[in-house]
Amino acid sequence: MKFNFLFLLGYAHPLLAGLALTVKLTIASSVAGVVLGFIASLLRTYGRTAVRALAGAYVEVFRGTPLLVQLFWFFFCLPLLLHVDISVEVASFVALSLYMGAITCETFRGSLSLIGREEMDACVALGLGRMTRIFYIVLPLTFVRAMPPLLSNVVSLFKESALVSALGMADLMFVGQNIANTSARPVEVLTSTALIYFVVAFPLTRCVGGIERRVLRRF
Repeated sequence: MKFNFLFLLGYAHPLLAGLALTVKLTIASSVAGVVLGFIASLLRTYGRTAVRALAGAYVEVFRGTPLLVQLFWFFFCLPLLLHVDISVEVASFVALSLYMGAITCETFRGSLSLIGREEMDACVALGLGRMTRIFYIVLPLTFVRAMPPLLSNVVSLFKESALVSALGMADLMFVGQNIANTSARPVEVLTSTALIYFVVAFPLTRCVGGIERRVLRRF
């Protein structure tokens, strides 16, 4: 069997469109997930018992179930429960954001545990309020220390976002599957699709290593 990768040049536009959608979904879900994860980490660390239990249940459910099952649940089950139509874009965004929030919550909790007692005592001595301490002391220190694992989580989410193709969302994986089916050349198409994911993810992975070394030197 002869392989011909050049025919994919004729499909460059749909592949790039699929990649753009994948990147947009990853960025939007990552931003929402990071915000949600930080809030959940604060609730699990400083909240009352009932609040900590609810935040912990959320994290354990979304970390302990497959992402594909979560995507299917939000797309097929949630509309039945709410009696509303939910588009594949909204279902994918919500599922990926909640999943990202659950895994980043634990990342932030680890960073919060590194904040020294003396730093918090200094805030109290200066008369800083609770919200002031969170926004000007806790949040910056937590984000700086959590940056390497957070970026790793973003890279992982970018790769795992290929699962949204199972819902029919026209991301990179979905476009690649369609081209493979119509062209009857799955080897060339799926190999090229994998390479596109790699070309995007590999530089980000290298950046994570560089940022991690800088953070370790600083702290």
